[in-house]
Amino acid sequence: MYKTLNLSSDIKMIVSDFDGIFTDNSVWLIDTENKIKKLSFKDLMGVSVAIKNGIKVGIISGEKSKEIDYIAEKFSLNDIYQGIRNKLPVLEEIRNKYNLKNNEIVYIGDDVNDIECLKSVEYAISVKQANYKVRELPFVQITQADAGDGAFREVVDNLIELKNYG
Repeated sequence: MYKTLNLSSDIKMIVSDFDGIFTDNSVWLIDTENKIKKLSFKDLMGVSVAIKNGIKVGIISGEKSKEIDYIAEKFSLNDIYQGIRNKLPVLEEIRNKYNLKNNEIVYIGDDVNDIECLKSVEYAISVKQANYKVRELPFVQITQADAGDGAFREVVDNLIELKNYG
């Protein structure tokens, strides 16, 4: 169990980027129409564990992908936004939808299009493989797990431990 993140038991929702968090940021192109991405069952289980423990999960991605559709369908997620370049208005929409305060949301992101969202929450998290501009933000916490290999799950496990054991 990772015990590296400074989080709060008040957190009610995790909103995450997708590529570079749920994936290792790689894409395999079969041809110009088909691509595939590798997902870790660690992270998929993380979504399941979060939901079973009453933590909402949302995804705001700059890309559109069948892998995100798969997760949304598998876990009946309502807050899935794809093809979003300016993510902050979407995060604000989610925050307002659930009447969440800044300390009740974790945002996980890894690239420059996530910086405004990371700045807008009390708990901002990224991965070791993130763009240096994200990693160098003084308030961003970095997971021990790699992108696409348990980083999302690490956040969930830290939250569940806080909620269960305070």
